[in-house]
Amino acid sequence: MQQKRNIRIIEWEDLDKRKFYSLGVFMTMTTRAAVYPFTLIRTRLQVQKGRSLYNGTFDAFCKILKAEGVRGLYRGFMVNTFTLISGQAYITTYELVRKYVSYHTSNNTLKSLVAGGSASLVAQSITVPIDVVSQQLMMQGQGEHLTRFKVKPKMMMAAAKQKVTFGQTKDIIMQIFVADGLRGFYRGYVASLLTYIPNSAVWWPFYHFYAEQLSKLAPSNCPHLVLQALAGPMAAATASTITNPMDVIRARVQVEGRSSVIETFKQLMAEEGAWGLTKGLSARIISSTPTAIVIVVGYETLKRLSLRPELVDSRHW
Repeated sequence: MQQKRNIRIIEWEDLDKRKFYSLGVFMTMTTRAAVYPFTLIRTRLQVQKGRSLYNGTFDAFCKILKAEGVRGLYRGFMVNTFTLISGQAYITTYELVRKYVSYHTSNNTLKSLVAGGSASLVAQSITVPIDVVSQQLMMQGQGEHLTRFKVKPKMMMAAAKQKVTFGQTKDIIMQIFVADGLRGFYRGYVASLLTYIPNSAVWWPFYHFYAEQLSKLAPSNCPHLVLQALAGPMAAATASTITNPMDVIRARVQVEGRSSVIETFKQLMAEEGAWGLTKGLSARIISSTPTAIVIVVGYETLKRLSLRPELVDSRHW
């Protein structure tokens, strides 16, 4: 089957797992650092009422940079790095489920759909508590009036002999726990599942679909990696557009402390209409595009670098 494919897919059993995981952590960390400012901007755009803070992605970037500096674009980043764990869980689940589904069907779209959705379910179970904390930190500064929890000023932390860097994180964690208990760290869990499971489930099939279509249109000497690098952003933009309405609701549930997805949706529609469901879309696409390129190029390269030694000479790209 692999010989008949225009775009060859390296499967789980072909990989040297030690290389795969060690290189994967570095790739994931680099990607997150590059696109994190747009993740922060997306969150603030989605939570703001109307255009109370920013008029769009570029306006938000300029205002945050001017008022809060580069550090303002990386609020909550240290906490967010713990999602490296969920990233590795996502990759492992995707590959293992894909392998399992391949025992029952050879349809690549179906394998990608089921594996992508399953991987997102596992990853979100780990990610949501981290997101709840990091999003509260993202909203500090210009957006702090839109969130329930506010960090103490640095002077108060210094007086309490706390480390300022991690003091803000501890402060937010304690406020969430006191207000909502352990359940507070899983606020918006259902909304996250309704956002990211469909996003992941459609991303992979669209990615393989676009890669195959591009391979039919491109010259025969065009490297597969170039086609995959183009297919990744196209799939990301498609998936982001489809799932953005739910992502707006997820952000509001988690940041504003709401408990009902349906009530949040109704209020959003009443206050801002259908336009409100598109908030943060451009920032989401901007952040997902380079992420998709790095993930596709990096992930495919990672898999090639992680091939078992006995298979290296048999694969030609």
